[in-house]
Amino acid sequence: MSKLTLQTWLAQTGRAAQQWLTEWWRLIQLGAMILVLTLSPSSYSLQSRQVLVRHIYLNTAPILLWFTVLCALVTVVLTRIVLVTALSYGLSQYALQVVIRVLVLELIPLTAALFVALRCTIPDGAELTAMQASGELDEMRRQGLDPVRREVLPRVVAGMFSGITLAALSSVVALVVAYVAGYGFTVSGMAAYTRLFGQVFSPAVTLIFVLKTLFFSLTVSLIPMASALYRMPGMRGASVRTSAEMRGLVRMFAVILLIEVASLVGNYY
Repeated sequence: MSKLTLQTWLAQTGRAAQQWLTEWWRLIQLGAMILVLTLSPSSYSLQSRQVLVRHIYLNTAPILLWFTVLCALVTVVLTRIVLVTALSYGLSQYALQVVIRVLVLELIPLTAALFVALRCTIPDGAELTAMQASGELDEMRRQGLDPVRREVLPRVVAGMFSGITLAALSSVVALVVAYVAGYGFTVSGMAAYTRLFGQVFSPAVTLIFVLKTLFFSLTVSLIPMASALYRMPGMRGASVRTSAEMRGLVRMFAVILLIEVASLVGNYY
């Protein structure tokens, strides 16, 4: 490798590393701004509340029912498969515990977060990218309006609310359906099922479950907005939208993977 080629490679690597650090710093900075604005009473004027309620409704109501129904159907199928398999190996006493651990602890929070991302927050991020590219956000700044408070905050809060609501409601439905699939429409198994639930959801596991659901929802809500709000210099038009969406997707899935790995380590090691 010639000296010129080495210098070029080092310069490109340095620019890539600087860009990577800048993007993550901007993400952390935006997260801190959203936290401050969320806790600030001035963010909840009458007009802001109306916008926030509209975003929450649009991000949650249209998908809540059929996502819950889908989770119930998956729970029925998965519970039946696990029960039959466990019975054939003489391990039927562990079947429902496996269902609760796999479905409620792992699959439902992850599925709800990804579903909200694909259905709500990524399209919201694309909309914000279009507003950034068209100069609409710059026009707000010239008028003395804060685009983060006006456009970003309602989308992030709505995405988090949608993700947490879907995960919580689907978990409750999955627990009820798993009980019915395992014991039938009777209360005779309630004591054993309650004891089993307590064995799975220890205080540490419950804390990890709550934190994982919260961080999943924050990740899928915040990263698409940050990718849309902070475009890289020198990019215009369609290249802005494509680059922001792709880089945001990669970053979002990387963070989700890290959260899932951390939760698995906390639950099983």
